[in-house]
Amino acid sequence: MNIKNIHNAYFIGIGGIGMSALARWFHHNGINVYGYDKTSTDLTNKLIEEGIHIHFNDEVEAIPEFVFESSTKNIVVYTPAIPKDHIGFNFLKEKGIEMLKRSEVLGLLTEGMFTVAVAGTHGKTTTSSMVAHLLKSGNKDIAGFLGGITTNYGTNMVMNEKDYKKAIIVVEADEYDRSFLTLKPNIAIVTSTDADHLDIYGQIGELKKSFSLFLEKVNPNGDIYIKDGLWDEIANKKIKAKPQSYGINAGDIRALNVQVKNAKFVFDVAFRNNTIEGFELSVPGFHNVENAVAAIAVAYQLGIKPELIQKGIKSYKGVKRRFEYIVQSENFVFIDDYAHHPSEIRAMLTSVRSLYPGKKVSVLFQPHLFSRTRDFASEFSQSLSLADEVILLDIYPARELPIEGVNSNMLLESIQANEKIKIEKEKAIEYLQNKDFEVFITMGAGNIDQLVKPLKNIFEKQYAA
Repeated sequence: MNIKNIHNAYFIGIGGIGMSALARWFHHNGINVYGYDKTSTDLTNKLIEEGIHIHFNDEVEAIPEFVFESSTKNIVVYTPAIPKDHIGFNFLKEKGIEMLKRSEVLGLLTEGMFTVAVAGTHGKTTTSSMVAHLLKSGNKDIAGFLGGITTNYGTNMVMNEKDYKKAIIVVEADEYDRSFLTLKPNIAIVTSTDADHLDIYGQIGELKKSFSLFLEKVNPNGDIYIKDGLWDEIANKKIKAKPQSYGINAGDIRALNVQVKNAKFVFDVAFRNNTIEGFELSVPGFHNVENAVAAIAVAYQLGIKPELIQKGIKSYKGVKRRFEYIVQSENFVFIDDYAHHPSEIRAMLTSVRSLYPGKKVSVLFQPHLFSRTRDFASEFSQSLSLADEVILLDIYPARELPIEGVNSNMLLESIQANEKIKIEKEKAIEYLQNKDFEVFITMGAGNIDQLVKPLKNIFEKQYAA
């Protein structure tokens, strides 16, 4: 299938963060876009405002007619997260209608185009959005397919301004369901290979093997930027692109003199033959300094002037729900974060401790997936123990059915925080209002974000200067 010939596109699961980015790109480049999703959200409302047709009823009659036409001008895209009992999807499957995964379409779209792909079990959304921002602010024409809503641009799709075939593609390469194996990037970044998605991979060895296969697909004349310490775990002789490691005080490209000043991270970056001094990152976190080093390396390689890279890092505002400040006052801070893996939680809370020494840190956490909670129960409890107070919600199931004996209480028992409790999400607002907090964090990848706005309203009144 040739993407250049497409006139009509239908997305099953268009409200997903990755699917919506791809749908936006099609729409931006003159293709008629239609879609289905289970529920209306702020994201689907935005898509409708932009001119994309969306239906929310899972009925065959709602599927646009062009889907049933035999034509190379039409394409049907679906997300692997679609439920197995989805009526429309199964009807099209029975009819023999060709349907492509989002990752397959991304693979077709990026074929023959200069592509920067950012992979990792965590850190890829922030890093890919940093790369996109540095290149765009450095006057490169890009198309950025991102896994989160960037604060700088208010979207998960940074659009090319000219001919897309000549733009640099920046794409978040998702390891879930081995989706990133459809890509053939010129530059790849690997931020992390921690155990995750074991419901798909079974064991961490298979996960690491998939990252090896991903790196095999990097152009032989291309480049790989990989977090220091990871290369030996996934290297193999079939990988032809040149690897360079990065990190803080370690690696071929490294952040030096990292300091916290006025709740911001300042640092220098040393390459093998050069050092750029005086970076200032407004998005806090040691893990974000590492992400920034990778993004800076790519921008530097692609010819962005050092002073423009410095300005880009300083003006980078982050991604929604990634260490996002919701309320900041003299005596109170409210942060919202997407962290849903023990490594992410540990990185988040370690950074918060550095930024706010001596402050009481309270976390409202919603576990994501029964299988992930089961597989990393001990690690979750250990990482959450870095907080002074932990308030647990029930597990958000997402695509999974319950697993007997797996629940939030199994985490609660081993958490070593001074204060800990398990509450129902529906009672969270009532429980939290009128309590005294210093640093409060909502954390998780489920629907905990629905609590952020009402909590913001409560806290703004409660902690008004």
